[in-house]
Amino acid sequence: MCSFVNYQQNQKTMISIEAHTISTAKLHGYLLGAIAPRPIAFASTVDAEGNVNLSPYSFFNVFGSNPPILVFSPSRRVRDNTIKHTLENIREVPEVVINIANYPMVEQMSLSSTEYDKGVNEFIKAGFTEAESMCVRPPRVAEAPAAFECKVKQIIETGQEGGAGNLVICEVLVVHLQENILDEAGHIDPFKLDAISRMGGNWYCRAQGDAIFEVAKPNSQKGIGVDNIPDEIRLSKVLTGNDLGKLGNIHTLPSQEEVKAFRENTDVKGVLEAHSINSTERLNALHKLAQTLLHENQVIEAWKVLLQNQIQ
Repeated sequence: MCSFVNYQQNQKTMISIEAHTISTAKLHGYLLGAIAPRPIAFASTVDAEGNVNLSPYSFFNVFGSNPPILVFSPSRRVRDNTIKHTLENIREVPEVVINIANYPMVEQMSLSSTEYDKGVNEFIKAGFTEAESMCVRPPRVAEAPAAFECKVKQIIETGQEGGAGNLVICEVLVVHLQENILDEAGHIDPFKLDAISRMGGNWYCRAQGDAIFEVAKPNSQKGIGVDNIPDEIRLSKVLTGNDLGKLGNIHTLPSQEEVKAFRENTDVKGVLEAHSINSTERLNALHKLAQTLLHENQVIEAWKVLLQNQIQ
């Protein structure tokens, strides 16, 4: 038996719910709403007679590159515990093409998720073009920016009730990429890919514009960590957790001489002169200036601003 109480976390009330105490539908909604965004496996399969099926699944991800493994789950339907044509097909023909859907395809892809009768070709219903695969029987979606021909290695059933997953473990045999999604170095450009993902309910997410951002990987030399940031900075009323994460990723602080020299910076000089009397206002102003620099990924300069109060 779990032991829990509602509690305050960062001044936000957390509600704790034991999974078995609510309906599967309610739990399903919480899971899909919170575990997001989720990539989408746009899976094309065929049955033993060669009938084609195409359907999207957001219980999906990549699980290795040597061997290259993709896993998706055509789960049992929550409402009536039936299984999907995709699962029936891969049991008969253990092959699948996992197509990657992007924003120009999202409405057609959504249409393909309609529960048409078995044997109905969703390529035709949704207006997609079948492209012949090289190594597997199911066709790929010609409009997809990327597609992976796979053989199904294993199906793991996680239960027999409505909502239970069926983990389809697939090994990639062939990778198809549209040339126009690659940058000059031959890497996939996320802006050109224009990928989509699932949120809860009817919501999707588009990986475009401000939704795409870079985070520098931790230093090859170990960062100092947030725990080694001086309390005056770590407990700032201005700096956020993301700001502190950037600050903790440097392996050595600027020297006192470097910090002193940075006092000649126009913005720093302006803050120190404007708030020469009120120490609290000066501290907040320095933290706001440092935050601006952090947003511009000028981490060392931000440190030089933040340490102004630490020197005489």
